[in-house]
Amino acid sequence: MSLFKARNWWSTILGEKEEFDHGCLCLANVDNSGNGQDKIIVGSFMGYLRIFSPHPTKTGDGAQAADMLLEVDLRDPVLQVEVGKFVSGTEMLHLAVLHSRKLCVYSVSGILGNVEHGNQYQMKLIYEHNLQRTACNMTYGPFGGVKGRDLICIQSIDGMLMVFEQESYAFGRFLPSFLLPGPLAYSSRTDSFITVSSCRQVESYKYQVLAFATDADKRQETDQQKLGSGKRLVVDWTLNIGEQALDICIVSFNQSASSVFVLGERNFFCLKDNGQIRFMKKLDWSPSCFLPYCSVSEGTINTLIGNHNSILHIYQDVTLKWATQLPHIPVAVRVGCLHDLKGVIVTLSDDGHLQCSYLGTDPSLFQAPNVESRELNYDELDVEMKELQKIIKDVNKSQGVWPVTEREDDLSVSVVVSPNFDSVSQATDVEVGTDLVPSVTVKVTLQNRVVLQKVKLSVCVQPPLELTCDQFTFEFMTPDLTRTASFSAYLKRSYTPSELEGKAVVSYSRPTDRNPDGIPRVIQCKFRLPLKLICLPCQPSKTASHKVTIDTNKSPVSLLGLFPGFASQSDDDQVNVMGFHFLGGSQVTLLASKTSQRYRIQSEQFEDLWLITSELILRLQEYFEKQGVKDFACSFSGSMPLQEYFELIDRHFELRMNGEKLKELLSERAVQFRAIQRRLLTRFKDKTPAPLQHLDTLLDGTYKQVIALADAVEENQGSLFQSFTRLKSATHLVILLIGLWQKLSADQIAILEAAFLPLQEDTQELGWEETVDAAISHLLKTCLSKSSKEQALNLNSQLSIPKDTSQLKKHITLLCDRLAKGGRLCLSTDAAAPQTMVMPGGCTTIPESDLEERSVEQDPTEQFTNHRHLTADTSRPEVSPLQGVSE
Repeated sequence: MSLFKARNWWSTILGEKEEFDHGCLCLANVDNSGNGQDKIIVGSFMGYLRIFSPHPTKTGDGAQAADMLLEVDLRDPVLQVEVGKFVSGTEMLHLAVLHSRKLCVYSVSGILGNVEHGNQYQMKLIYEHNLQRTACNMTYGPFGGVKGRDLICIQSIDGMLMVFEQESYAFGRFLPSFLLPGPLAYSSRTDSFITVSSCRQVESYKYQVLAFATDADKRQETDQQKLGSGKRLVVDWTLNIGEQALDICIVSFNQSASSVFVLGERNFFCLKDNGQIRFMKKLDWSPSCFLPYCSVSEGTINTLIGNHNSILHIYQDVTLKWATQLPHIPVAVRVGCLHDLKGVIVTLSDDGHLQCSYLGTDPSLFQAPNVESRELNYDELDVEMKELQKIIKDVNKSQGVWPVTEREDDLSVSVVVSPNFDSVSQATDVEVGTDLVPSVTVKVTLQNRVVLQKVKLSVCVQPPLELTCDQFTFEFMTPDLTRTASFSAYLKRSYTPSELEGKAVVSYSRPTDRNPDGIPRVIQCKFRLPLKLICLPCQPSKTASHKVTIDTNKSPVSLLGLFPGFASQSDDDQVNVMGFHFLGGSQVTLLASKTSQRYRIQSEQFEDLWLITSELILRLQEYFEKQGVKDFACSFSGSMPLQEYFELIDRHFELRMNGEKLKELLSERAVQFRAIQRRLLTRFKDKTPAPLQHLDTLLDGTYKQVIALADAVEENQGSLFQSFTRLKSATHLVILLIGLWQKLSADQIAILEAAFLPLQEDTQELGWEETVDAAISHLLKTCLSKSSKEQALNLNSQLSIPKDTSQLKKHITLLCDRLAKGGRLCLSTDAAAPQTMVMPGGCTTIPESDLEERSVEQDPTEQFTNHRHLTADTSRPEVSPLQGVSE
């Protein structure tokens, strides 16, 4: 048991989802019982008033039913509760409850029963005042030195002090220079009200000055009244504390001296009656509440200060005497006498945790057991360690790193894409040149097995595809519920997306016995949008700048069966050719050979080949799976189109460099614009007029340049985004062709995708070129290295924008060449080596052997000339099909 934890004497939780503040707690003998024991009065913003008389409980027991004397629903939020002599003709204590528009005074009385739990308590309304203004807080005391009764002063939101002499309203006064209400307290020794204004000043107002000042009802004075009766409200003294105050308390040593305590946001102050600082203490944490009270040592004051770290500090003047840990963050703290136990600390949190505690310690009964000393046999320990490492290695090989999850999931997600277009297109704000952009409905269905919390569905597709709604929230309060979310997808801008695949990601929390808030989990489901959403059938084109030929091991299939709805003609002689017109403007032609087992895809744009090629392979695989054919395979034996790929890389890199130059120019023009502004401001402030010397013309010209450069930066960013999308499409195509060319497995293709497509979004700080260069360099250094000398090369630890793309092109060429020579992709240099994850890092040039290095420098095109001619013979697939790559 920690020495500095508050000892729980009694505690309970009030209501459910109720809120409380520092004025909602009060301790007093509200029922005027003969034993003088304090009762705990708590009001909430939900309008509930509760009165407790706690009894000590055993460890682990909660509050008993007999501890609550009374619980009343007052219908209105309770801002503050106080106990005092509020009824004329008697000195008995009564309860004052402040609502936002009403002040009520009640009498609390108890009727004794035959047994303790038979006692009955009731609350009777004595009188109430309906307020004309919204109340903020109140204070009470013997205003004006009256004897045997307490008056009430209420501060409104708009800065009016309303004084009530028990059953009657006395007067109201507005505070000068008021903006926001602050804490309010009454000092009986000086007969003054003390508050903290929005100017961050402690202000004191005499009651007599308030009483004789101009009435608040006559605030709008006429000229005659200004010269007539009534006085201005003058402050007695002020003190600037430089911060907002949380609370104010008045503590009296004796009849001749009292202190004003002010709790700020970072300090607490002790002031004399005249506003002079007695002492102050700087706090290293954010306070939440405080309570000063007289110390047993003469001339000193103890202060309880709670903070947002759930710690209660006890100070004697400025000296820290004790610190205790609370189970909650207190917003109100009081000290009272409960059940003949004096000095009980009562704390209340904003969510209703009410606790009575005391400061103390428990003796530690734990004794450390004796440690048996024995000699260690290191040989046996080495053998045991090797056996454990072998077991761990076998488990990792068989089961993987992640633990096996339950077969039955907490939540199942399914996505259905409608095969038909929406009858009324849902596309809005499109930038596509066609008249009508179609949309297709996507339906996501969620079904839970257990109770789930905070279920959120997020759907994402690749730009320029757009969704009508991509965020959904669900409630699964009972098991076996089904929820559905429907939305539409469409093409928003006039270029082709890099993928038609989308993801539906669901995040949720599953509550458990130990964790009621729930364990966060994520589940995702992929879906594919139809090809007809982004392209239309058109007439095939006979000529094209870029062509890709895919070989198969089965007879050609009719394109009408593979792409129903895309054939522009139904003649039998035209079933082997088909045209696709993307909504962005480009056109792709697909041809199926009548004699050989080949398919050709051709287009004027290299990156547009990707979607049709991947869609062709996917539909061929689905077709032969339905036919029951299991040995269907595709291959690629043509020349690797690296030159076309490098042109797209150069275009993307050029736009990045243009963006950097434009931002530098924009920064220079902005500095120039601010300098001209300063010069003009100096001229305008000069008392002696001087000519502007064309500064206004220069300012106007610079402003136009700033606007033009900002527009150019925005336009370049749009072009860069489109270029990055086209680069991703071309990268997908290159990865697909490398996989078909070298017959790579799914794991090896995943490594290539991780290396070539590490970023979902391209930025100036971290771009595609340097990230991919670092990843490919890592592969060349590890699994594709030719010697241990290359493995010893160190990579740079920092990524930065390269000067050009020559090094990246060289590394991509080396990657393809080493794959052609038998290299294989893996995550480790050898089978016994520990796994090394492909992490992006800096890159250095990885040279080949001296002979190869010289041949590349002499004529890089000639290096692959023989390879290109040899690929015409399909019986020699081991030869590299690379062609004409210049460094």
